[in-house]
Parts: sequence; structure tokens; C-alpha cells
Amino acid sequence: MVWIYLTLAIVAETIGTSALKASDGFTRLARSLVTVAGYALSFWLLALVLKTIPVGIAYAIWSGLGIVLIALIGWLVFGQKLDPPAMIGMGLIVAGIVVMQLSAKV
Repeated sequence: MVWIYLTLAIVAETIGTSALKASDGFTRLARSLVTVAGYALSFWLLALVLKTIPVGIAYAIWSGLGIVLIALIGWLVFGQKLDPPAMIGMGLIVAGIVVMQLSAKV
């Protein structure tokens, strides 16, 4: 169940960050509310995860996958460019998460 919570925390954070971009500096109320709700849900779920998974492992997975997902959403939804160094960097983030996951004793 803890891995489901972590996955949902990542999704909620990704939704919150996407809504933050779309809120236009908190000038759009509905999108601003989605931002706050997304972050609140994400932190609550992450707090539940931290009861079981060490903070370093959980935070690395949460933040690393969040970075990759937000970069992809920026590219797909907001038309932001991903150059080769950015793609290599994201690949390294994912590789690091995989290494941590394979070596973690959780």
C-alpha cells in the first residue's frame, strides 16, 4: 500500500505543479485552488509514506519522478522545449531512482 501512496503523492504533486503554471501567478482562482489541493494531498500522502520508507529514498523517488513528469508535461502541454542535455539529465534521474530502488531494503 505504501508504494500506491507514493505513486499518488507523485501524481498529486505533478497536478499541483501543472496547475501552478496554469494559475498565472495565482491570478486564476480555480487553478490556484487545484495547486493548493494538489500540494496538500501530495504532502499528506508523502507523510504517510515516510512512516515506512526512509526519507532519503522516498524523497528521491518523489522529487525525481516529479521532475521528469513535470518536464514532460511542460513539453506536451505548455510547449516548452526539451533539449538533448535536459533529456540526458532526466534519464540520469530515472537511472538513479532505479538504482536506489533496486538496492533499497524497504
